[in-house]
Amino acid sequence: MIRNAIVIFVIALLIFLIFIPSFTRMQDQKARLENYEKQIEMLKKRNAQLKEEKRLLEEDPVYLEAVAREKLGIAREGEVLYKLKTVESD
Repeated sequence: MIRNAIVIFVIALLIFLIFIPSFTRMQDQKARLENYEKQIEMLKKRNAQLKEEKRLLEEDPVYLEAVAREKLGIAREGEVLYKLKTVESD
């Protein structure tokens, strides 16, 4: 009876030792999958934002002008642009 218990224990231990690396690998794969799914969601949102910005740049002249003024520093004829530098104090 004790011998049967020892045999069962050894078999269970061997099974445990054989399957533990597979289990940890599976957990790692699951964590990576979740990370990839989050990245995909973030990229889908960014893609939607960029599509909307593209649409606005192609179809909305007011938005196009605002972007050109802000990002490119473009001014209308006769306008003067002033660039101010901020002074940091110690």
